[in-house]
Amino acid sequence: MKLLAVDTSSLACSVAFGDGGAVAERHEEQAREHTRLLVPMIRDVMAAAGAALRDLDAIVLGNGPGSFIGMRIAASVAQGLAHAAGLRIVPVSSLAAVAAQVFDETDAGEVAVAQDAHMNEVYLGAYRRGADGLPVPVFPECLHTQAHIDELDESPAGKRVAAGFGWQRYPGLAAANEDLFSATSAVLYPRARWLLPLGQAGIGNGLDVSPEEIVPAYLRARVAEKPADTGS
Repeated sequence: MKLLAVDTSSLACSVAFGDGGAVAERHEEQAREHTRLLVPMIRDVMAAAGAALRDLDAIVLGNGPGSFIGMRIAASVAQGLAHAAGLRIVPVSSLAAVAAQVFDETDAGEVAVAQDAHMNEVYLGAYRRGADGLPVPVFPECLHTQAHIDELDESPAGKRVAAGFGWQRYPGLAAANEDLFSATSAVLYPRARWLLPLGQAGIGNGLDVSPEEIVPAYLRARVAEKPADTGS
């Protein structure tokens, strides 16, 4: 299956092409450069793979949660390409992509991913390792303050790893939950290459949609919304 994956939900602008074998990818971490970088990166990756849009089976979109503007950039480009080539889009969690990389590179049984949501909050997702090695959500992704993650108290997981930039951005969150983790991963942002297996699984589960059906996973309905006072 030939898939193009894109993610601009974080500081990273990431693109990958996969056909079940070798992966061609570009990944750059530059603030506020996604608009300039994304389309040339897609061209470079497709050229390196010797593939054209018409060869694709679908486009895999890192659908957040994450930066509001960043998510819209990737979604808009993916929608334009999909419309032009008559393709469907597979929306995939950008938090799950981080967990997928950690599972691929370590023996972790569970990964909790936190990304900066500003307003002293993080976008939080926790995942256990599925039978196929891919992330399975432990609880629904959510906004979370710098407090103890009560949901993880009910989820014994063996080796649990913290990943994502949110743990660095908010040391108070890390301190409030240090008893829950055996290690902290160096993986901070989603890479598109780990969207590819998630996208393929999503197609198998009928999660691909037409371009106009894409709805970015904002979690916070409005940028200026006041943060909640609860822990999760």
